Amino acid sequence: MRGIFRNPVTGETGGITAGIRTGLRWKLSAAIALVGALVAIALSLVVHNAARVSMLDNARELADERLRIAQRSYELSGRANFPDIEKDAPDLPAALREKVAEGRRATYITDRPNGSPDIWAAVPVKDGHVLSLHTNWTDRSTDILNDLDQALVIGSIAVVLGGSALGVLIGGQLSRRLRKAAAAANQVAKGESDVRVRDAIGGVVRDETDDLASAVDAMADALQQRLEAERRVTADIAHELRTPVTGLLTAAELLPPGRPTELVLDRAKAMRTLVEDVLEVARLDGASERAELQDILLGEFVSRRVAAKDPAIEVRVVHESMVTTDPRRLERVLFNLLANAAKHGKPPIQVTVEGRVIRVRDHGPGFPSDLLAEGPSRFRTGSTDRAGHGHGLGLTIAAGQARVLGARLTFRNVRPAGAPDHVPAEGAVAVLWLPEHAPTNTGSYPVLP
Repeated sequence: MRGIFRNPVTGETGGITAGIRTGLRWKLSAAIALVGALVAIALSLVVHNAARVSMLDNARELADERLRIAQRSYELSGRANFPDIEKDAPDLPAALREKVAEGRRATYITDRPNGSPDIWAAVPVKDGHVLSLHTNWTDRSTDILNDLDQALVIGSIAVVLGGSALGVLIGGQLSRRLRKAAAAANQVAKGESDVRVRDAIGGVVRDETDDLASAVDAMADALQQRLEAERRVTADIAHELRTPVTGLLTAAELLPPGRPTELVLDRAKAMRTLVEDVLEVARLDGASERAELQDILLGEFVSRRVAAKDPAIEVRVVHESMVTTDPRRLERVLFNLLANAAKHGKPPIQVTVEGRVIRVRDHGPGFPSDLLAEGPSRFRTGSTDRAGHGHGLGLTIAAGQARVLGARLTFRNVRPAGAPDHVPAEGAVAVLWLPEHAPTNTGSYPVLP
């Protein structure tokens, strides 16, 4: 079965092959039902055979008792005048005839073609003749056995259905806890460090899910502590570098004019930009940044800012709208996207504003596949076909500032309609989706009636 998926980072769609996914509750239910069915069938066969053997044993004992009475009567009167007693029966089974020839009284059971048993009993008498008794399986015995089989079938079905229901109940509870644990783990993976998996699954329950929740919570805490330590170290190093880098830039500006001075100034400015970007990334990672909100006309704002940045860039306002956002952070996101398009793409660069959506497109080789799959990553400039100069923090900062604004930033490549993935892209598009309701100063969102 074919399905369609959308990449949450890039917004691109594509085909996938979807298999049948069976939940834990149904697997557990099927396992219990299968085991219950096997046990019920085995017990039914055992009970059926035991009941049949018991009924046959009773019939043989009854035939043997009647034969003994007939033997005593024959030896006293010399006549076989007992009901159903034959003398020297010609159809006596061969196996029974052999026992009688040995001078023994014996019983024997034969089966008819329809499966109904016949009970035989024979005994030799003093005058050399053989007395025998032939009785059939009574209808009452057949009815009793049929009723027993029917009860066993009904009981087996009840066991299977009850086991299935029990499996669904137990498996559903376990599946619910595991799904809650998976959802909480996904929230932790998205950066929500205050989420606890143990609380999400419903507190402490002494089973394997509780062990799993404790392990995930411990792992999340350890990772959070490590990330926080790395963030602090990065921020401290960048902060300590600001003073010497500023002094280096000031000293470079005092050098006599010339090509060497231009090279030193260029590298000093690049180092200062890097230090400022690292500090900004550290602040964004700390989740302490808050938006300072204002009401702006988005199309007018973007047009003025882009014109001031580069008049050659085309801006098209499809639909104007009033938005509540932080202009400084929005400008930072916009300028970083434009800088990335100018550095790694090819002209013309186009900016489109439609309602609350801003699109920045270039006509270069497109974004690298790892960025489309995983999103922006710091200190990575992309593949060789899109690699230029820079330290790879521009899109990371843009994505971080978009999160502060409550916006969503996606990336995709432009290809001809229906073209396969190996066909070179005709450009890259970064799309910024501003939220309908801006975040509050505390970072939360207003609850509307």
